[in-house]
Amino acid sequence: MAEERRLGEMSFMTVAEVAAVMRVSKMTVYRLVHSGELPSVRVGRSFRVPEQAVTDYLQDSYHGTA
Repeated sequence: MAEERRLGEMSFMTVAEVAAVMRVSKMTVYRLVHSGELPSVRVGRSFRVPEQAVTDYLQDSYHGTA
């Protein structure tokens, strides 16, 4: 099980930052957020995604080459 961190220790990313890391469009990130595939926190009118959630999503989605 993943180590739980205190809220003050968590690092959040903007949708634009997530899109850059994942090399996808911001719209793709919004779709992942709205579908619940990528956890997020709403701050005003924008979303913040926990950095660990991005890492976990990419690790779970990774398909190694044979």
